[in-house]
Amino acid sequence: EGLTQFGKDFTPEPDLAESWEVSEDGKTYTFKIREGVKWTDGKPLTAGDFEYSWKRILNPETGGDYAYSLYDVENAEEYNTGKITDADKVGVRALDDRTLEVRLKRPAAYFPSMLAFITTFPQRKDVIEKHGQEWTDPENIVTLGPYAVTSWRHHDNLVLTENPGYWGEKPKIKKVKMIMNENPSSALAQYEAGELDYADSKSIPPLEVPRLRDLPDFRTTLQFRCNYIAFNVEKPPFDNPLVRKAFAASIDRESIVSLIQGAGITTKSWIPKNMLGYNPDVGIEFNPEQAKKWLAEAGYPDGKGFPDVTFLWPDVSNNRVVAEALQSMWKEYLGIKVDLTNQEWKVYLSTINTDPPEIHRAGWGADFPDPHNFMSIFTCISGNNRTRWCNREYDALVEKAAEEQDPEKRKQLYDQAQKILLEIDAPIAPFYISNQQNMIKPYVKGLVPNPLDLILYKGVYFEDSAAKDGSESEN
Repeated sequence: EGLTQFGKDFTPEPDLAESWEVSEDGKTYTFKIREGVKWTDGKPLTAGDFEYSWKRILNPETGGDYAYSLYDVENAEEYNTGKITDADKVGVRALDDRTLEVRLKRPAAYFPSMLAFITTFPQRKDVIEKHGQEWTDPENIVTLGPYAVTSWRHHDNLVLTENPGYWGEKPKIKKVKMIMNENPSSALAQYEAGELDYADSKSIPPLEVPRLRDLPDFRTTLQFRCNYIAFNVEKPPFDNPLVRKAFAASIDRESIVSLIQGAGITTKSWIPKNMLGYNPDVGIEFNPEQAKKWLAEAGYPDGKGFPDVTFLWPDVSNNRVVAEALQSMWKEYLGIKVDLTNQEWKVYLSTINTDPPEIHRAGWGADFPDPHNFMSIFTCISGNNRTRWCNREYDALVEKAAEEQDPEKRKQLYDQAQKILLEIDAPIAPFYISNQQNMIKPYVKGLVPNPLDLILYKGVYFEDSAAKDGSESEN
């Protein structure tokens, strides 16, 4: 759990912080830590646990992938990038056991929402220093939520049991067993055999959706998750924006959404639907004739003379059918044969982080429900910007929007920034927003899928005790 949590409309509400105050200039937050909160080993939560956690994540030696998400904090970026070495200069400090002060380098409209994201959660210095790399093992880890980790068999299952010392409302289900099955067909078979109470979207093969969608168990929820094609702007010929725009204009989004059996809706906007800043009119339309003109203008009429290029995709979910469809579209509309290659997830991540090919398929799901979480991805300093694209005008607009408190003015700034990202420079081409497709047994109540894809088990219960004994839930 974090300083804040999300309410029903995704507005931030108090969680481990019972209250907070903001300075007149919007740059200093003072949080009052909730009294009586204890870790699973019985030790009390302190403001110092937050200070330690944030500084540990920012420490260059930690190598935290999400360290950049704390860059709004004063001197956080400087410390993380090695420009300063004194952690005490970072703008987070415990004034006493129950008071945490955070100083930002500039106002940030989304900051309270960001505090519900896991990167900002507290950690225990004594536990990490004692156990080192093994601090997350079940026998070592200490947590604050309604459940504690009982066992973890990697790539098999994770078991959670009720935390008797939890400060909040006690969970109705005392034990949750999460099954890790990477084979969707096998996972669905487990669900249909009654071995699972809930199956997430990764457990549903796309070809099974027509059969399942009319069942009462089947649920669909639009997510804050945007799928896109990324171009490496440092690798010819994609160093030419005309080439990037030609490829973007050759994507038939409607056909792709049809292929994936309703697992998404079409989009040209990078900011997802139902989030501030979403704009259905921004971006490059499917237009094969315009695509051919851009390609010819770039020096490759009808694809002649175009070099060999590779499209990389991770070997999960429906990515193969999407990759093959895109390959066919680029061949049909541009006259270009694109080589396909796929990799296991961890290998794929390593590739796009170190040497991404000319084109790769990617996606981004919201860490917190604010457009900054999407728009900041493609700033010059972002660790998740695998396109190698950098545009200072875009960065300035994103920064200005982050500070703006007026929603309408923020949207106008994001409209300008998205135009640069999606129409002028086009280092990416969004093509669909994910639909979360789940299977939930009728007797399972209180399990509510949401756009953030967060499943909160503490409110889940079984309506019919005859169906389950109420002591275990499997995912």
